[in-house]
Amino acid sequence: MLHFRLNYAIDMRYGVLLEIAKAVFEQRPLDLGMGHVNVIWQGDANEMAIRCLALCSTPPRVLNVTGPETISVRWLAGQFAARFGVEPVFVNQEQETALLSNAAKAHQLLGYPRVSLGQMIDWTAEWVAAGGKTIDKPTHFQERKGEF
Repeated sequence: MLHFRLNYAIDMRYGVLLEIAKAVFEQRPLDLGMGHVNVIWQGDANEMAIRCLALCSTPPRVLNVTGPETISVRWLAGQFAARFGVEPVFVNQEQETALLSNAAKAHQLLGYPRVSLGQMIDWTAEWVAAGGKTIDKPTHFQERKGEF
């Protein structure tokens, strides 16, 4: 067995980057309460999950799976704002804590994700600007009380 702890996988139709990009594009207020996130491309997460079958053990190994960066939500909003030619609108301030994972062990065992953060930002910005379809399911990444 292996405990595969994943956060926050994204694709064009779903995820933290999409939510931030849409808020910036639509010039809706973006809550900074959860000031930092980790993200990984869903395809990279899927590939790592399959490769983890060879890492199963007893007792189970615990593996955090996400991208290597701890990313500022404010910085992400700025990246999207620059691509859209708008100013981001923020509410609240970054808190001292955030739901983050250290995926160093996963990267040591499986390598770094193939899709970079920069590429995910570019793809997401292009998708949002083109009016790409979404799953319309929020991640609740900003939730700090465990109430979804």
